[in-house]
Amino acid sequence: MPDLRALVEDELVSYRQARAGGDVAAAWAALERAHILGQMDWWQHARVHLLMLNLGLATGDWREIRGQLFRLVLAVPGSVTGRAPLGNSGRSNISAFLPQPIAPDLAAKLNGRPSP
Repeated sequence: MPDLRALVEDELVSYRQARAGGDVAAAWAALERAHILGQMDWWQHARVHLLMLNLGLATGDWREIRGQLFRLVLAVPGSVTGRAPLGNSGRSNISAFLPQPIAPDLAAKLNGRPSP
């Protein structure tokens, strides 16, 4: 089993670098990747949604803010019960219940293999 905390933290390093550099699109992309990697661990899942909420607040994106508040309610139960939809990016522009394809490099990490 891969160390989900370490995998999420790797993506959060990219998130923090993007935020520091003012690259909001890259910050969202890193958070989406962190979400996919961490959504089966209740703490990592909630942690990423908190960061998504924070970024939504920082950018004044009310749709994202509302969506993240909703997702924060679902994150822990979804992870604990194993019902979090795999591959879901965690963003408010898609359904919180929609599974999505997992990028090959993230799938490899989740399976404990080196990235291609």
